[in-house]
Amino acid sequence: MIAELTRRYRFSAAHRLHNEALGEEENARLYGKCNNPYGHGHNYVLDVTVRGQIDEGTGMVMDLGLLDRIVNEQVLERFDHTHLNLDVAEFARLVPTTENLCLEIHHLLRERLAREASRATLRRIRLAETNSNFFEYEGEGASGGERRTKGDGS
Repeated sequence: MIAELTRRYRFSAAHRLHNEALGEEENARLYGKCNNPYGHGHNYVLDVTVRGQIDEGTGMVMDLGLLDRIVNEQVLERFDHTHLNLDVAEFARLVPTTENLCLEIHHLLRERLAREASRATLRRIRLAETNSNFFEYEGEGASGGERRTKGDGS
């Protein structure tokens, strides 16, 4: 029997939405208050969903301790209490939108889970930036082969 398991994690990080290839006016128009030169912070909520065969012996899709360790090492230790633009190499040249952060987290977790989780695979991540904005990513090949993020910008 196949099942999905979703586990929730939290971390805090700051960022500035600013594209060096654009002028100051265009950045201000495009990113608004998120273009503040000093940045601003969020308390992110990350939902990680894995999918796999339920183990007959344990009754679990995946060992929660292993999932927690992987998320802690790959995501929380890397991003928690950082300024994404200044402290995270991936965002030195990439605008640290929540969409891009979502893609990066998916990439980090997919590779690690593929190596260490024998039965479970990463199904999707959902990253909430605020109570009104969240983004989901299922990976390349999901829904007809397109990279996709979903956002609720209300």
